Amino acid sequence: MADRFFRNPMPEFVAETTPSTAQEEEEALTVGDSLPKLLAMPHAALCERLKRAALDLKETIVIETWGVSEQHVRDYTLYCGVLGTAFLLFKSYQVTGNRNDLALCSQIVKACDAASASSSDVTFICGRAGVCSLGAVAAKHAADHDSLSYYLAHFEKIKLSKDLPDELLYGRVGFLWACLFLNKHLGEGTVPPSYTGVVVDEVIKNGREMGRKGRWALMYEWYGEKYWGAAHGLAGIMHVLMDMELKADEVEDVRGTLKYMIGNRFPSGNYPATEDDRKTDALVHWCHGAPGIALTLVKAAKVFGDKEFLDAATEAGEVVWNRGLLKKVGICHGISGNAYVFLSLYQLTGNVKYLYRAKAFACFLLDRAHKLISRGEMHGGDRPYSLFEGFGGMAYLFLDMLDPSLSKFPAYEL
Repeated sequence: MADRFFRNPMPEFVAETTPSTAQEEEEALTVGDSLPKLLAMPHAALCERLKRAALDLKETIVIETWGVSEQHVRDYTLYCGVLGTAFLLFKSYQVTGNRNDLALCSQIVKACDAASASSSDVTFICGRAGVCSLGAVAAKHAADHDSLSYYLAHFEKIKLSKDLPDELLYGRVGFLWACLFLNKHLGEGTVPPSYTGVVVDEVIKNGREMGRKGRWALMYEWYGEKYWGAAHGLAGIMHVLMDMELKADEVEDVRGTLKYMIGNRFPSGNYPATEDDRKTDALVHWCHGAPGIALTLVKAAKVFGDKEFLDAATEAGEVVWNRGLLKKVGICHGISGNAYVFLSLYQLTGNVKYLYRAKAFACFLLDRAHKLISRGEMHGGDRPYSLFEGFGGMAYLFLDMLDPSLSKFPAYEL
């Protein structure tokens, strides 16, 4: 199991040092092990270093995913495709105000629109809804009213087939997340509850039908497996449902499903990847295991005000601290995604321990990721410049570290 992650070399807490000059900070980082020095660096100085690294990565990612391809879209998705580059550019625009980033984001989305026009995939992360919703939001910021109307009109044309699964990456809740994204950025009611309610009803109905076959309030399958995680399973579905308008009995089904998961987690505090595999306590990823489920439990603690959810989320956070320095950089199954557990816990509790832990994971990436990859000790991702598997997620995390109180796991937290 240990070959999946690095032993965490970082102390439980490191106090920040007295601010020094920029030259002294640079000189200190060139001598000996620089990771402890990064951990002790004053927050403002560390943020400047993370910002520089993020913007440098962003430029490389644009070249590798957009420039080298001569602006030909091979994969339009947010997950591993060029829409992920557009999403990173939009984040960079939000942080820096650089309108060149916004313009390039809009240009890439336009190309993704053409590439996805005949696609039957409907979700934010892997489908047409991601293209149309990001396109609409970018158009609003650019004051491009024609493009805004165009993308919203095409969003309305997206059809959900009866055989669609319910999970986040390819299913109904992945479409619902796109609706939530539009409402957040364009205003409540952009996608009205009368429209999303039909989809929610179908998700609840399907979950109850499968739940009646076992001991669950709600249960779902994807390719024959009853997944628990954020990408394909219960955690992702519950996460989105908690943002929707639900009837009282539906709220109780969501609560009951989450409590069932807590009651059946591993003794370690980690969570099974699937309902039928209660022996393999190995995966500590956003997509499968404690990290993605922790983010959902943090939301449950906010929604329900139930200490059981907070306690379970903090216990999952301990799993991530001890086993979450994965040998990959991305947000789906890498260190970048796992850092968001601590940012989410920090926002919920205000406990600076979690801010330090997020900083520690970010510093580990900043200091060691490129060196470990070059030595073959760490994997840069099958698509190394993508948002969910590669350096795109790392750059996104670095930008989110600049204001931890506002950070959001991309395409999952709102």
